[in-house]
Amino acid sequence: MKRVAVFLPNWIGDVVMATPAVRGLHRHFPERELLAVAKPYVSDTLAGNPWFTRTVAFDARGKREHRLWGVAKQLRALNADTAVLFPNSLRAAVVARLGGCRTVVGFGRYFRDTLLTKRLYPARDITGKPKPTPVIDDYNRIVGLLGVANPGHQMELFTTRADDVAAEAAWGRLKLHSYPQVIGLNPGGAFGSSKHWPTEHFAALARALAERGAGVVVLCGPSEQATAREIVTKAASPAVVSLADEPLSIGLTKATVRRLGLLVTTDSGPRHFAAAFGVPVVTLFGPTHIAWTETYFDQAIHVQKPVPCGPCQLRVCPLDHRCMTTLTPQDVLAAMARLGHPRQERRHAG
Repeated sequence: MKRVAVFLPNWIGDVVMATPAVRGLHRHFPERELLAVAKPYVSDTLAGNPWFTRTVAFDARGKREHRLWGVAKQLRALNADTAVLFPNSLRAAVVARLGGCRTVVGFGRYFRDTLLTKRLYPARDITGKPKPTPVIDDYNRIVGLLGVANPGHQMELFTTRADDVAAEAAWGRLKLHSYPQVIGLNPGGAFGSSKHWPTEHFAALARALAERGAGVVVLCGPSEQATAREIVTKAASPAVVSLADEPLSIGLTKATVRRLGLLVTTDSGPRHFAAAFGVPVVTLFGPTHIAWTETYFDQAIHVQKPVPCGPCQLRVCPLDHRCMTTLTPQDVLAAMARLGHPRQERRHAG
């Protein structure tokens, strides 16, 4: 059987934005298996999906079988003759070619044009620089090169039974069943510190939500546990808890987000988890262009303060981080109100 190798993006949020395109591929090639070629840390994002028959780990710093020649050998053994390249790296194109893929589609960037059999080029502004355009549309355009009909913008994720069991256990330990609504706060972001909103602001927002009768759970990854605990401590309310002491995983985060009434988040992966599960979301933007990650989700509100130095796209602010520090908890509460949250309800006894 001929197979299609789908090289997934390198960021968790981007993987979620690629799900409409992946779903479109699955429908377009019902007689062929799809292989996910992905970095190990993003592969769990799509756990439980019905599209991929297997995942091939691709990690330049990993085990030998996960590096360039090892992955190429696996693709040849699996008879992959078509490759879809969502990442723009030269390495992905080289692996696809060495892996025996005769059809290779993606963006013609970073000197890989000649390795692609069909290619697209990014839109550019009048200065010649890449113009911010929604990545979700770019992914849809890539699969369009293979004849896939426009799959739309509905992102889609799944949880496994283990994910749901872990979330239910956390919900019980944190006593979140006691609240008529639970709102999530996500302070993290792998991009860099320039995306971070001050912990004092998160704590003030959490306290305000608790005063309105909501339960508040702070999400975190392994590198954000201290921040999550700090927010809980500064909020100083029994209604504000975190996942910091839970067995953390992408699966737990997904299953937790799925249970929320609303999520307030930095511009990071869990923002897209919310949209994929139909959970209203308020995203706090600072240094990044909203246009790059627009997902067309109708229950999403983007909050961004206009500043003369931004959006700069820098990972670390060289100035005073004004794009995030001037964004206040009151600004976020106003955005939440537009989505009908938090509802004015009293906490259930229990």
